[in-house]
Amino acid sequence: MALAALTALAILGAAGQAAAFDDKVFDDKTGVKPESSPWAVFQFGYSAYKSGHKEQAVEAYKYAAENGQIGATWKLARMYAEGDGVTQDNYEAFKFFSEIVNQDVEPGSPDESYVSDALVALGDYLKKGIPGTPVKANPVAAQEYFMRAAATYRNPDAQFEMGKMFLKGEGGVKASIKQAARWLQLAAEKGHTGAQATLGNLLFQSGKIVRGLAMMTAALDRANPVDQSWIRSMQEEAFAVAPEADRRTAIALADDMLTKGTAQ
Repeated sequence: MALAALTALAILGAAGQAAAFDDKVFDDKTGVKPESSPWAVFQFGYSAYKSGHKEQAVEAYKYAAENGQIGATWKLARMYAEGDGVTQDNYEAFKFFSEIVNQDVEPGSPDESYVSDALVALGDYLKKGIPGTPVKANPVAAQEYFMRAAATYRNPDAQFEMGKMFLKGEGGVKASIKQAARWLQLAAEKGHTGAQATLGNLLFQSGKIVRGLAMMTAALDRANPVDQSWIRSMQEEAFAVAPEADRRTAIALADDMLTKGTAQ
């Protein structure tokens, strides 16, 4: 994930110096020392996490988060969402993500990537709700979170979600192929394979058979394992009904897209 990479880059230099400030911020018996700076504790938490000491990392992240480090709050949210070093708990993750989006973070801020990611995470939770918790399904609220991330922070995952909502007329928006294509195009330009495949299918359905099929084929080649199944189903359905000559041309175009590093 790009955001995780940004976090790693931001504190990579500190990771190799963990031993130098280890005893300054953390005591094995008492935990985080109260006089420690939140940033130093955040750095320690990252080093502890990378070293496999995730219990120490959680304690450090909680201290740093309570003292204003948005990155630490984001790390906690992700750990609870994924059950990484803690018991998986979507509601706990939801609360941490909510803390992040309630921060006054302006676009362009170093912390904007955390807010952008948190908005998408909350939108995902609100699409279906979290069983057994006060978080109920609320597609309209989900759409509002996705729209904020898509429009304010230009998040490609959010732009993809908006594209799908406009395709289906969900989340309180009126179905619109034009609006759907607009959001899908924005996400596709950023390399979002789901958006590239969906936009390709729209082109295919509108009669632009070669380009649409080529986009779906290139997207399938690049897609992560989670998305490959639905993209393959979409691509194979289109491939089955396309004329033989169009299939050959689309495959050649897809190869060209992949070689040039573009799927549009």
